[in-house]
Amino acid sequence: MSNRFFQSIIHQMKDAVGRTIGVIDENGVVVACSDVTKMGETRITVKEELSYVSDSVKYSGYTYRPLTPEKHSEYVVFVEGEDVMAEKFSLIIAISLNNIKSFHDDKYDKTSFIKNLIIDNVLPGDIYLKSRELHLSQDVDRIVFLIKVVSGSEASPYDVLLNMFPNSNSDYVISIAEKEIVLVREVKHGTDRTEAEKTATMIADTLASEFYTKVSIGIGSTVDSLKDISRSYREAQAALEVGRVFDMEKSIVSYENLGIGRLIYQLPTTLCEMFLNEVFQKGSIDALDHETLSTIQCFFDNNLNVSETSRKMFVHRNTLVYRLDKIKKITGLDLREFDNAITFKVALMVRRYLASKKNRF
Repeated sequence: MSNRFFQSIIHQMKDAVGRTIGVIDENGVVVACSDVTKMGETRITVKEELSYVSDSVKYSGYTYRPLTPEKHSEYVVFVEGEDVMAEKFSLIIAISLNNIKSFHDDKYDKTSFIKNLIIDNVLPGDIYLKSRELHLSQDVDRIVFLIKVVSGSEASPYDVLLNMFPNSNSDYVISIAEKEIVLVREVKHGTDRTEAEKTATMIADTLASEFYTKVSIGIGSTVDSLKDISRSYREAQAALEVGRVFDMEKSIVSYENLGIGRLIYQLPTTLCEMFLNEVFQKGSIDALDHETLSTIQCFFDNNLNVSETSRKMFVHRNTLVYRLDKIKKITGLDLREFDNAITFKVALMVRRYLASKKNRF
């Protein structure tokens, strides 16, 4: 455990105790003390004496006690004075710090294990044994959220998320990269999918409104086993990537709501190029200007309804029909026919996917 963490606890205890208190490490060095001027002092003689006992010793005006009731304890607490109260204070402080240290170390081990699960760094045969050792529930529902920082202030989103999800037994906040944070959250069995999206919205809104940090959040599917956490993480990654390509306006994307975009994302580029060449044999989609492409998008958004589309675009119905006829003449596809409309819609998505691949490289 970090010496800074010990110092924080000692600092909180000093007013209640009213005496100089502190901690020395395995080398006899004072690593935490209510009197900061004593930090760094060496008390190796006391450390050597304590190696032969598991109780307290009194030396040069201080009472020393091992953090754990055993010989060769890694840390030792000390309290100013050699009286009965110093003896009691040393016992209380040792018990408190040992429990806090155990909780901290347990949490750290669990978080490290979850991180290794995410990156597939645990052998399948070790998952069950390690989870039992850490008292991690095997068969509970969990969801992985991938939070990617787009822009922000000096505030650390990682620290903010730790404060937002303090339940160390069911929520795990893990830093994956400089601007990527993972939240593995335990949920009740049968929890509606919208609950996960509400959680993501709460995270995004809190970071945006209070810390001026803009994020994109990918949500993996719910998994009921520890071994499947890595799959939920990969799905959250895919959700962000597919959302970036097909739903650029969305900052929260769920893997289970990706629809046909998920299928296209999994196709090899050579197959996508073959598909475009087959669909647009008569004429290239590049022959359509920006106004025509906007018309097509609006037509799709209004469920192929000519009247509703013309109303939304503030154009005469005949003007819209003329544009649709023009599209048919160039591409050979009549968007007023359902099958042709589906083909064209998929082709547009494939074209956008290929463009994103080219821009990436």
